[in-house]
Amino acid sequence: MSAFELPTSALPRTEAYLRAVLANDSRAALRVVEDELAAGTSAALLQLFLVVPAQHEIGRLWQDNQITVAQEHLATAISQLVLSRLYSRLPRAEANGFSVLVACVEGEQHDMGARIGADFLEMAGFDVRFLGANVQPAKLIEALQGHLPTLLALSASLHFHLSGLRAAIAAARTVAPLLPIVVGGALLQTAPRLADELGVKAFGARADELAFTCRQLLGLEAARAREVESA
Repeated sequence: MSAFELPTSALPRTEAYLRAVLANDSRAALRVVEDELAAGTSAALLQLFLVVPAQHEIGRLWQDNQITVAQEHLATAISQLVLSRLYSRLPRAEANGFSVLVACVEGEQHDMGARIGADFLEMAGFDVRFLGANVQPAKLIEALQGHLPTLLALSASLHFHLSGLRAAIAAARTVAPLLPIVVGGALLQTAPRLADELGVKAFGARADELAFTCRQLLGLEAARAREVESA
């Protein structure tokens, strides 16, 4: 079950958006987004089913040497601009009293997925701090010592980020041994047994599903269900 009731019967079309970002045409990309919003598509839906699929395709094209590194960077910059436009339009639940620190592990240079994850956690009522890409263990320790969150959310997408994930978890344990840790990105989906080995409470690549899982871990979904039953 998702954290949000997202209507998948009217998903946005990604073709025009993908053409725009590959052509380095930020105005055309923003027009696609504005047209979708005007048609009633939610900002959250556009994050998950417009920006994310386009970025996955851009990554695939780069890996297959069909676009250059420069093209990949330019396309990503446009999607970052789009996310900043969508941010103010995202729905937000009432604050739930819990906080989450979000960080990409050392070596993880792409923070767009983590940024979207942070947005969905904020929509779910969490107080979110976002450290961004390539966070070294020492910086993570410093952030945790400055303000200990209720949850730590780490982002790791590829297998060669495993050492960075291990180092981040070990660093966090030196500050807060019992701090619940969740992991976003594709890494643990390809190696789910590592979650138990690393002491990870939950993992997943979909931002809305991970936000829902975080609420479950803290008993928020159970409390909401009881409220609905008693209403």
